[in-house]
Amino acid sequence: MVADAAEPPRERLLIALDVDGTILLEDETYSPGVVDAIADAQRAGHEVMLATGRSWESTRHIIVHLALTPEYVVCSNGAVILKRAGAGESPAYERFHTEQFDATEVLTLLRDHLPSARYMVELPSGRRLFTHHMDDWSLARADRVTFEELSAQPVSRVVVVSEEDTDEDFVDLVSRIGLNEVSYAVGWSAWLDIAPQGVDKATGLELVRAWLGIEAKDVVVIGDGRNDIGMFRWARGHGGRAIAMAQGPDEVRSEASESTASVTEGGVTAVLKAL
Repeated sequence: MVADAAEPPRERLLIALDVDGTILLEDETYSPGVVDAIADAQRAGHEVMLATGRSWESTRHIIVHLALTPEYVVCSNGAVILKRAGAGESPAYERFHTEQFDATEVLTLLRDHLPSARYMVELPSGRRLFTHHMDDWSLARADRVTFEELSAQPVSRVVVVSEEDTDEDFVDLVSRIGLNEVSYAVGWSAWLDIAPQGVDKATGLELVRAWLGIEAKDVVVIGDGRNDIGMFRWARGHGGRAIAMAQGPDEVRSEASESTASVTEGGVTAVLKAL
């Protein structure tokens, strides 16, 4: 017997969605059908949230457009967790949990190998500092500073953008120089995201799961990038579902428990409608 859509689900799922390449296309438009599919999943009683490498400043408008009202949002690849403040259709969010580290050594090492790259850091307060303009990054609440000022205080993450390099170049660089005291993720375009050691989307999501009291087996994560590998392993390791988008790199899809169609073909929509 099929349950009525208005009835509470037999099990409340924690559904964590990556943003770029998962619900958003490269031109910032939404994957086919994903807005309605997310709305249906929320109405069914599931906790649908975002787990993204983006800062909160670059994520807020997506939450609004999707009419999402999760209790928590994982940003900056797990280094920042926002908590809903208040109720209603457009609740406010406040910084609830942040990780931080001294980025001096990492920044110096990277500049030695990537002298022409553009650098940005995110402070625990949410303020960001950057050395040069970044065309594809929102610079709201961001200030241009000298390279030396980037590491004047602890940061939540470091972002490195190099137009001269590919994502494969970044993977090779990390392998050659070793970033042993931090966690890193290579984006779906040519950028490198660095967080405190041991911090990634999985660590942020595990905190959220525990706070919400949702069983680990009732977790569904969907993503497409190398920064999603950690949450794939976390979900699979605890009996949940780890779903990779079809267009993701081989090394990402191999870490998932299953796959769905590409972002252009509405892969997330297909998963949510089949719940």
